[in-house]
Amino acid sequence: MGEYRIPAGETAHDEWAMDITPERAGWAYSGIRSLSLDPGQAVSFSTAGDEVMLVPLEGGYRVGVDGEGDWDLVGRAGVFDGPTDVLYVPRDAHVTVTAVGGGRLAIPTARAENRFPVQYVAADDVPVFVRGAGAWSRRVRDFGNASVVDADHLIAVEVINPGGNWSGIPRHKHDTAGEHESQLEEIYYFEAAPTPGADGYGLMRVSSSEAGEIDVAEEVRSGDAVLVPFGWHGPVTAPPESDLYYLNVMAGSTGRSWNITNIDEDAWVAKRWESLDPDPRATREGRPSGQ
Repeated sequence: MGEYRIPAGETAHDEWAMDITPERAGWAYSGIRSLSLDPGQAVSFSTAGDEVMLVPLEGGYRVGVDGEGDWDLVGRAGVFDGPTDVLYVPRDAHVTVTAVGGGRLAIPTARAENRFPVQYVAADDVPVFVRGAGAWSRRVRDFGNASVVDADHLIAVEVINPGGNWSGIPRHKHDTAGEHESQLEEIYYFEAAPTPGADGYGLMRVSSSEAGEIDVAEEVRSGDAVLVPFGWHGPVTAPPESDLYYLNVMAGSTGRSWNITNIDEDAWVAKRWESLDPDPRATREGRPSGQ
């Protein structure tokens, strides 16, 4: 593996706007797919050996699973407009997705051995909280953790990084299975709020750990993905006036526990939070300024 940033459109084919399989990533579990659909357009696919979550990025959808039931995903106008309802679908299922008014749908995936029931999570039931304080504040929508959805390996979460703020701090890793750390492959999928007259962007850093050599310092834009097979990751930064969204997909050999190790030299950051208030922009949902 040597290509860690996957630009928007690089894995597009057929009806898929993005299709990053574990084989494409060069690892064993995590993947992500996405669809861009016109109003009324329907796409059918098999989950095969993957469990998946359907996460509306834009628009609403009608979802049929195995011809036995239909679920309506209300969705949202865009990723900066608040949490969305989501649907978990197990492996070995046949899915039909129909766009109500057109839009974009992300599908985090993970290889799975066990089969769980289809599960719907309403937007109002998505845990939302602020992590960090001051310029390290970010908003987390934690719809895909073990306390919300029963699954085999898949973990998924959304983060909103207000313009000018840093996230992924303290720098951390989850690449070595042990009593206090999980082994999880991770994908970051990004969308950036536009600035006046220009597209938005962000920056992401990943560096080597004992698990392997890696050196990522990349500009990321809407539709880009970054693969994190191992290593210390963080910070993710958003420039002033350009809020940044990312969807994290994680899965690995240690099931669905999210146990991380923070890098020692960033211990002062968490200590500093104790004397700071959260950035007010991280405490509220809604469109970023200027949109």
